[in-house]
Amino acid sequence: MPALDYPPPLQRLIAQVRTLPGLGPRSAERVVLWLLQGGGRVEPLVDALQHLADRVEACGECGFFLERGQDCVLCRGPKRNPRLVCVVEQAADVLRLERSGAFQGLYHVLGGKLSPLDNVTPEDLRIEPLLARVKTRQVEEVILAVGSDVEGEATAGYLNDLLRAEGVAVSRLAQGLPAGGGLDHADELTLYQALSGRRRL
Repeated sequence: MPALDYPPPLQRLIAQVRTLPGLGPRSAERVVLWLLQGGGRVEPLVDALQHLADRVEACGECGFFLERGQDCVLCRGPKRNPRLVCVVEQAADVLRLERSGAFQGLYHVLGGKLSPLDNVTPEDLRIEPLLARVKTRQVEEVILAVGSDVEGEATAGYLNDLLRAEGVAVSRLAQGLPAGGGLDHADELTLYQALSGRRRL
């Protein structure tokens, strides 16, 4: 006698939810069961997902999200400095920087970072559109706001070589101790970066 399991449609949904970041098999199962047991939870979610698929797309220039048919406020904003471009890994990184209020230039979302182990190559990222923007907009400086892990460093090094060949100034975000943090919670790499990136007061 076969072991009892959920009906196939339920199994398929659990398998789909498992593909979401941060959700393992048990968490995916709990989410799906919560949707089914609450009554009236599935339809609003389906409606929101369909609305998302129909109305939201990535901007062809910067890569951030916008409502289909609308102008990108990040690319077309009148107070934006078109000579300054900040390169980030993911669209969510744009919001983090925007909420700081410290940057008024343009953004460029790569869509990830170089990772040979995960088969992510330069062709998988939005590097060609970045180079095209740099040439056509006469960009003076590109700020690389990518991670400081091994893949982020590899990505920054690769982009640095390409952009310097185009005659563009390249910089990185300062790295080091977080605001309100002490030395007792910092690892060696963070301390090294904080010392290397120190500035005079």
